[in-house]
Formats: sequence, structure tokens, C-alpha cells
Amino acid sequence: MAKPSSGDGRTRSSVQIFIVVGLCCFFYMLGAWQRSGFGKGDSIALEITKKGSDCNIRPDLSFDSHHGGEVSRIDEFESKPKVFEPCSAHFIDYTPCQDQRRAMTFPRENMNYRERHCPPEEEKLHCLIPAPKGYVTPFSWPKSRDYVPYANAPYKSLTVEKAIQNWIQYEGNVFRFPGGGTQFPQGADKYIDQLASVIPIKDGTVRTALDTGCGVASWGAYLWSRNVIAMSFAPRDSHEAQVQFALERGVPAVIGVLGTIKLPYPSAAFDMAHCSRCLIPWGANDGMYMMEVDRVLRPGGYWVLSGPPINWKVNYKSWQRTLEDLEEEQRKIEEVAKLLCWEKKSEKSEIAIWQKTVDSESCRSRQEDSSVKFCESTDANDVWYKKMEVCITPTPKVSAHLKPFPERLYAIPSRIAGGSVPGVSVEAYEDDNKKWKKHVNAYKKINPLLDSGRYRNIMDMNAGLGSFAAAIESAKLWVMNVVPTIAEKSTLGVIYERGLTGIYHDWCEAFSTYPRTYDLIHSHGLFSLYKDKCNEEDILLEMDRILRPEGAVIFRDEVDALIKVKKLIEGMRWDTKMVDHEDGPLVPEKILIAVKQYWVANATSTQ
Repeated sequence: MAKPSSGDGRTRSSVQIFIVVGLCCFFYMLGAWQRSGFGKGDSIALEITKKGSDCNIRPDLSFDSHHGGEVSRIDEFESKPKVFEPCSAHFIDYTPCQDQRRAMTFPRENMNYRERHCPPEEEKLHCLIPAPKGYVTPFSWPKSRDYVPYANAPYKSLTVEKAIQNWIQYEGNVFRFPGGGTQFPQGADKYIDQLASVIPIKDGTVRTALDTGCGVASWGAYLWSRNVIAMSFAPRDSHEAQVQFALERGVPAVIGVLGTIKLPYPSAAFDMAHCSRCLIPWGANDGMYMMEVDRVLRPGGYWVLSGPPINWKVNYKSWQRTLEDLEEEQRKIEEVAKLLCWEKKSEKSEIAIWQKTVDSESCRSRQEDSSVKFCESTDANDVWYKKMEVCITPTPKVSAHLKPFPERLYAIPSRIAGGSVPGVSVEAYEDDNKKWKKHVNAYKKINPLLDSGRYRNIMDMNAGLGSFAAAIESAKLWVMNVVPTIAEKSTLGVIYERGLTGIYHDWCEAFSTYPRTYDLIHSHGLFSLYKDKCNEEDILLEMDRILRPEGAVIFRDEVDALIKVKKLIEGMRWDTKMVDHEDGPLVPEKILIAVKQYWVANATSTQ
């Protein structure tokens, strides 16, 4: 096992201790450490030394693989595992597909340079991204909504550039987020109250939201207490660490931009979309960006635009723009909204709210009369790296009237009831839910911290129907449900109908996030799915990049796939244990539990 390398000379990390005292003890003590607020591993080792190793592992769960012959053969006869060295400290916040230097080589037109541009194979890093010196575990929710440790994202530019807008303040060794924003100087709560006077936020009708150009995601952070989950995105730009701050706060977010390619979300997914002075030119390109919002918005969904050009007659001077320019911008927006059959429900002060029509058939006839162009693609969810076009996406056959959340979580999604997901019947959906309730109960026995609040940001790398996320659903956590682009079935629309959130992604590439942004990663069948598709090592290194120090991973896969994974991560500063399937040792599917050790950047990192 590689020795930890850290700035303070630590020789034994907390995660190494659990090899001696058992996984149960480790996770129990990790919970105690988390509550203590130390944020480093030494305290847990001290506590375990004091209390001894008297934790009991459940007798009905074996931590020794019953395929030990296969494991032992690999360990005994193959060469020692490859050791992955730390990357240089200047890669601490490396985002492979949104690298600033690479971005500047692409055209600036339509924000192309801010989109995903991943490194070619020969430029990929094969080292471990270090945490910054002084890194600590983020505060638990809800404290994390308002406070972020300075050491985790040491960037003060926003405290200066947005000082008068109440976005973020630096106070000693933490950042404080007062809940302000450019368009809500009285705070996000007051702003959301204004929206709730028009939009049915209170009763669970609106559950999923999209925040375009989110800043530090205060809108999404404050929606959480109203049982609304917002997917926030912003580009990696000159305002350093916007999305990083959002995720440190415990708010769903990705690096992203409305540019030249479609958003990585299914059609008719969101109940609400939002732009608060997000600087997107909505009237440009013949309304192409509004058409993309229309694609991802459910029938009956709402679009909120606050800031320019709304109420331009009063604000044109403070916005330092001409009356003519702002008037023309609003005219174009109104024109496209009418074309899309959006009805304006309200315009007060600087906030305008439109609602997408529920009556798609009558809307379609009006659109055809206006000679509008309809998108020709036969699959409205085939969006990965697909170019945006000036065309309207026909609304898929989904119910415009979903049950309010949380009833939506286990109600039969209209996409399944209507047969829009080939091969997934109502019975198969219900069986999937039962199966994952059983799996999650087994996970909680292995790792008692799963629903304790220790893990806030969770990722499911191969989410299927979203049943894992549904089984662990809690106000303490959220799950980024990733549906791989090579998955047999396109199920992300089902996940959104359940009131959950997620994204399409190809795991042969890096994810659109900063390092250290997830507390727990779940990987079900992922390495069997990607067998012979791309390098397993690259996927594991990406998992290491996005996982926090002392974060956990649950692998569930065929034993052959897990043996290969275990061999690779032996050189990655992770500690592991193989566990039998909850139905017993004869089931070929196994569970591999891994915990990333605590270590930080130091002068010996060379790559």
C-alpha cells in the first residue's frame, strides 16, 4: 500500500486504521470525526486507540470473498500493482475537459471555447490529483449552505467583484454565503417568495429546476428547503470557482454553458428553468437558446427571466445600455416565446415568468401555420455532443400532470406507462424499486454512515431507473444520477419524472466538475458496461479526482470486473474490502467497498 503523503508528515491515515479494526468500526469512528469538525484523519486514529477495536461485524455478511481462489491467484502470481504517483500541486483544481489553457485555443463565437474540450489520449494525466494543504471535510448540511472552508477553494476574487451584491464574504478561515445575488439583493428566500406567488412551488408540483448561469448557486441552495432540487450550471470562467463553491456548499451543479451543443439533459425533464442575470443572449441566433430551454422544459413548466431586458424602461441607465438595444432584445424574446407557445404569466419589477403550454396539439398546429422549423432528429434525448439547431423539438409523449413530490418518487412514470422506454414494463419498474431497497438496506449495514448526513453529494455512475437514489432519498443528501451515453436504455427522463436529477455522460471522458466534489460514489455494473470500451485505469483515476479525501465508493459488479478494479486501486491510496452479495456467496455479483485516504499536496509531487 502506498504511504500517505501530506504536508504535516502524517504516517498513518484514518482509513488505514479500519483494516485493523474492521469496516464497521471505521465508518462508526469516521462519523464521530465528521461531527467533531477536525476535517483531518488524525483524530479518528486517536479515538480508535482510546476505545479499542470492539466493534462487531454482522455475522451474516462475510468480508472475505468466496471467490478467494481467483483473488489469491492474482495477488500471488501477478506483479505488484502499479503505484499512481501524485500530480504536481498546480493540478489541484484540474478540470480535464474545461482546462483553461486548452479552452483559449477554441473559437469564442457562441461560447464554443467554454464548452467541453477533452484532452487527447496522449495528454491524459496518469497521476492522482492532490488536495490543497489544509483541506478539510466540508461542513454538514444545512451549515454548508452558508459556510465553506477557505482552504478547500482559496479564491477571493468573487468577494471583491461581487462585494456589493452579497454573493460571498470572506471571514477568517471560511467563506460565508449570505444568500444574496445580483437580482435578489434582499436574499434568495425573498426572491423565491416572489416566484412562489405565481409558480406552484409550495405544494410539490414544481420539483426539478434548471438554473442557467448559476453563479454560486444560492437560488438552488435556498430552493432545497422548499423541496425543490435545482441542477445549476455555470462555465469555468474568469470568476474562479463558481461551480466549485456550489458543490462545496452541497448544491447540485456542473460546469456547463449554453453554447453550440445541446444540454446533456433529456427532453421534457424540468418543471422550471431559471435565469437571473445569467448574461445569455436569449434573443440571439433566432432564439436558439430559448428553443433549447423549451426542449428540456416539461409541458406546463415555467421559465423565469430576471434582469435585462425586463423592465428596461426603468433600468437602462443602471445597466449602461441604450433604450433601443434593450427594447429590441425584449421584442425578440417575446416573439420567440410566442412561437414556442409560452404564455406570459407575470411581469413585475425585473422578473418575468412564462409557462409552457400543456396543450401541445393545438400549439403544434399554430406553429405549423407560422412555418416554424421542427427538429428532424428521431430521438429527442440523443444530445451528447449534438449541435444545437434553430428548430423546435416536438414534445415527447409524457404526462403534463405529475403527482406532487414526494408521491412522484414511486408513482409509475408516464414514460414507462406509455411504453416510451422499450423493454421496461410497469412490473419491471416496480421490481427494480424493490431490488434497490434491498440493496440499500444491505449498504447501510456495511456502512452505517450512509444516511447519517456524513455524505451530502452522492453520485450514481450508472443510474438505470434511479432506484438507488430513490431508496436513499433524504433531505440530508442528493444524488447526481448519471446515465452513460452507451447505456442500453435511455432512462434519464424517467429519473426526472420521479423528481430526481441527473445528467448524460460518457465515462471514457472526464466529468464536468471540479476535483473533490463528491462524498460518495456508487458504481453498479459500470466496469462490465465499459469493458473494452476504454481504459479502466482512466475511469478509476477520474473517480479519484472527483472524490473527496476520506470519501467512499461502493462498487457493485461481476466478480471478474471487481478483481481487476481492486488490483488497480491497490496503487491509488484507497483502502478496500470485498463483500458478498446480500443473497449469499454463490451470487457472482459482489460488492467492493473503498475509502480514499486523506493526503494533500506537497513538494514531492512531480508530474
